[in-house]
Amino acid sequence: MPTSPLTPQITTPFDPLQEPRREDCPWCGSRKLRTRLRAPDPLRHRAGTFVLDACRDCGHAFQNPRLSAEGLAFFHRDFYERQLEEFTARVLSARSVQRRHRATARRLSALREPESWLDVGTGHARFPEAAKEFFPYTSFDGLDPTARVEQALLEGRVEEAHRGYLSTPGMAARLRARYDVVTMFHHLAHAPDPRAELRAALTVLRTGGHLVVEVPDPRCVFALLLGRWWLPYGQPRHLHLLPPANLRAELERLGCAILVTDRRDPHVPHDLSAAVALLLAHAHPLVQLAATPFMDLAAALDHGLGPLLRRTRFSNAYRIVARKDAG
Repeated sequence: MPTSPLTPQITTPFDPLQEPRREDCPWCGSRKLRTRLRAPDPLRHRAGTFVLDACRDCGHAFQNPRLSAEGLAFFHRDFYERQLEEFTARVLSARSVQRRHRATARRLSALREPESWLDVGTGHARFPEAAKEFFPYTSFDGLDPTARVEQALLEGRVEEAHRGYLSTPGMAARLRARYDVVTMFHHLAHAPDPRAELRAALTVLRTGGHLVVEVPDPRCVFALLLGRWWLPYGQPRHLHLLPPANLRAELERLGCAILVTDRRDPHVPHDLSAAVALLLAHAHPLVQLAATPFMDLAAALDHGLGPLLRRTRFSNAYRIVARKDAG
């Protein structure tokens, strides 16, 4: 009997934080896999390395073996989230993140004024906070697998907070057809089953509503050049990296019309500076201090070359805007 794309095969010893290693692609079922990356946990809360395999047929990249439910819970614990945020803040300041959110919301303001909006993987709900400037009459809700969304509710950045994934049992049914817009900014990479998340997103969308998906681009040239030091690989928390063609085809199969595929605006100019930060993450403080000029130079190159690189295969992310045409 042929193996289902969703049925992993056991080839490694039992590990409670990881599922069995699989020998086929979870996206297309091909058995033509290659190891693309071996990388440690950047915060070193767990020994060993995490492996990212890629499918030679469809280009889908995925963590293999994948984190189990226990593993996902472990790496979503509050202390890990806080330390990860502190680490990424060395590369992306709060001000630069806010500017990006405002620029994205301004770009999406071309959509007609929605009544209700769900931001999936919202974290602290900084995007809804920024988007309210351009959509003052829209009700923003947030969904996230961590407690950050509940804090965002307390602080007034969203009107409703939902804890989990869209594909969490009962979640999509409870939110069925409630939203005019669903956004997923760098969320699908964290989802155990991206296809299930997309189906659930269309369940909670009204017919004619818009789905906005932004994800790292595994075809980025920086991924090849920087290897384990390319930040969007995001091990151990990034489970899937989807090529644009795969995501477009899946959305079309689900009854969506693709309105926009954008590789320019989603590019985050941080590849070189993030690589330096990863390299120095566990260096002695004196070494980190001595390396400050190199960090500053890398950041200057990132931002100086950004306007050019975002127009090329060096762009590290892409965004798709789709309209739900099927009921």
